[in-house]
Amino acid sequence: MSRKLRTGLTAAGLLGPALALTCLFLLVPLTILFWVSLNEGYPASDGAGPLSLAGYVKVIADPYYLDILLTTILMALGITALALFFALPIAHFLARSQSRFKSVFLLAVILPLFVGNAVRAIGWMIALGERGVFNTIVTGLGFGGPYKIIYTGTAVLIGAAAVNLPYMVLTLQSVLERISPAVEEASISLGATPFQTWRLVTLPLMALGLLAACTLSFILSMNAYATPVLLGGPRFRMMGPAISDEIIVKNNWSVGAVLAFILILVTLTLTIALNKALTRGIAAPAR
Repeated sequence: MSRKLRTGLTAAGLLGPALALTCLFLLVPLTILFWVSLNEGYPASDGAGPLSLAGYVKVIADPYYLDILLTTILMALGITALALFFALPIAHFLARSQSRFKSVFLLAVILPLFVGNAVRAIGWMIALGERGVFNTIVTGLGFGGPYKIIYTGTAVLIGAAAVNLPYMVLTLQSVLERISPAVEEASISLGATPFQTWRLVTLPLMALGLLAACTLSFILSMNAYATPVLLGGPRFRMMGPAISDEIIVKNNWSVGAVLAFILILVTLTLTIALNKALTRGIAAPAR
């Protein structure tokens, strides 16, 4: 047996179980869900109705669902931008820190991941409520109030960004640690300012990590459920809660399945577009 054939068989043996599990627990449910989306009468018809794309046409033509989709996209972009704004300095500090308490700082970043999104959202409900921590501090300092934050898009933006922040920090920190500080020091010694060094040297070197962090945050935000439900309230609509309401509350499986596949398609399309835009934006200064 040739070496090339043995290598191929070894790779197939290693990838085979994972591929089988992926097909079983991901592709099979998605196939069933797609079949449901093509059957407008499901579950009343028990699968006996004709299959068509009419459900997709109705949903795309409905301003109600288009408004929910647009809100979801804008919120995902805003959440990603806000999380990135706070993640960059934290990640840079952790990557360059020589403190003996560095492990404690890393634990502080990782610790929120041990708590479920619903629990964290409830914590933000207490903090941002009309009589919560934020309004109590603002009112006590004489800045007016109480302010209406809970059950608004602002509350969802803050809560979801906090959920995504540890993922972005850990991703960026691992990439920054691979960049030698000597490269940045050399840039500064040649006359570049710290900002120019970051923009022209550090940023292009951490491009792949930045893309990975933004992509992860965007996908998580597009599919968020607990945070929009608990912090946004019944009037604030995003795709995750809308899909759940169609299937669980209204028992309208076909519309829920259509919304799910539209969300998947839009998320993939925008993720690819976002990656290309970020790649061009990062590569432009280097030229």
